[in-house]
Amino acid sequence: MIRLSPIGDADTDRVAAFLCEQMDRPWPRDRWLSTIESPWPSVGPNRGFQLLDGERVVGAYVAYYSEREIDGAPARVCNLGTWCVHPDYRSHGIQLVRALLAQEGYHFTDLSPSSTVIRLNSRLGFEPLDADRVAVPNLPWPPLPGRGTVSADPATVEQGLSGAELKLYRDHAGAAGARHLLLSQGTERCYVVVRRDTRRGMPVCTVLYVGNPDLFGRMSGTFARHLLLRHGAVAHLIDDPICPHRPWLSLRRPGSRRMYRSAHLEPSQLDYLYSELTCLP
Repeated sequence: MIRLSPIGDADTDRVAAFLCEQMDRPWPRDRWLSTIESPWPSVGPNRGFQLLDGERVVGAYVAYYSEREIDGAPARVCNLGTWCVHPDYRSHGIQLVRALLAQEGYHFTDLSPSSTVIRLNSRLGFEPLDADRVAVPNLPWPPLPGRGTVSADPATVEQGLSGAELKLYRDHAGAAGARHLLLSQGTERCYVVVRRDTRRGMPVCTVLYVGNPDLFGRMSGTFARHLLLRHGAVAHLIDDPICPHRPWLSLRRPGSRRMYRSAHLEPSQLDYLYSELTCLP
């Protein structure tokens, strides 16, 4: 008999073993385990849902929960992560999605759905984030006086932040997919979170969070130089909801596949933190 069950803390090890066996990423079980167990304090009712045949895991849909403050009001967000079902049990996979979406009081995001999942999400009430994207080449601009500095030093980043952004940093400091940068110019600071990706075989950085868009726009050249020389990325990608400023020499790319389902939030009110984008390297 196939049954559906929430993924609790006691279940994460066997779910990680299932993903290690079934997913095409050549990751050891411990690495999968670290992506299921998010580095920030758990605030959700589960870590997703699993399908069981007896005591054997035959399907799993990992979820990441967070409690955010959006425009001064509390908001509970559930990000849909890795979804995997054993081929012999694919007909039961929809139960996992429906169980997640049946949880009341949450805004839902799906930030890296496949083309098949996009069609399913649309039928389930998801909408595209309409996130037009720009690609910016990382060029070795000369370091000129007054252009500001970029630091990836953990102590420097932490010392330069306060309040809500300091909490964001501490919650994500151990996230396997997140890299943290602090842009500084005079007395201004901008906290930026990026992740390393590969596009057409080339290393790039995807920008997940920008705390001060105005300063980020003014320091775009310094930022690009840092990504090239310190992270080996030939370009960086930015979605409009993250930073509406279009850097010089940027190229408009087709919109991303990111989707959300919410009763009242708009795309501009959502970011990509507390999600699989920060947890999956």
